[in-house]
Amino acid sequence: MPNDPKELAQQLAEFLVEAETLLDKTEECLSHLQLISNDMDAIDCMLSTLLKLAKKADALALAAVSEFSLHIHGLLSHAQNHMDLHEQALGALKDCLTLIAWQLELIDQNTGQLSLDDSEQTSLIEAFACQVGHSQFHPPAHSKPFALVSFSGRQA
Repeated sequence: MPNDPKELAQQLAEFLVEAETLLDKTEECLSHLQLISNDMDAIDCMLSTLLKLAKKADALALAAVSEFSLHIHGLLSHAQNHMDLHEQALGALKDCLTLIAWQLELIDQNTGQLSLDDSEQTSLIEAFACQVGHSQFHPPAHSKPFALVSFSGRQA
């Protein structure tokens, strides 16, 4: 990845536009699931969209967004095979998606810095996990804990 601050800012701006499109798609999937619970096409769309968002955020060292998206993906993936996505589960999922949108708005478009306390992420993940049948939230074994990494700091 280039070290030129202007190019980094451009890549970040492109990511934010794409991330907004991806979040719009998750909202469409969620709306569909609110009408037709457990629709496999909507769930598959949500899963693939969350995975794309996580990968693109990870490529720009936006660990908080990437890891949060991966945790949601993991819980939703597990839930689709084991239970119905009832109204409360979909409400908890919506809260998670709302936080991602809020996080994206708080990213400094020049530096990529996203300074957050991860307690809200953890709380929302725990709530979603509880709603989809996980009595206690445990991050996937391959994942890193929620981390705050600056865009420019990862480039060094």
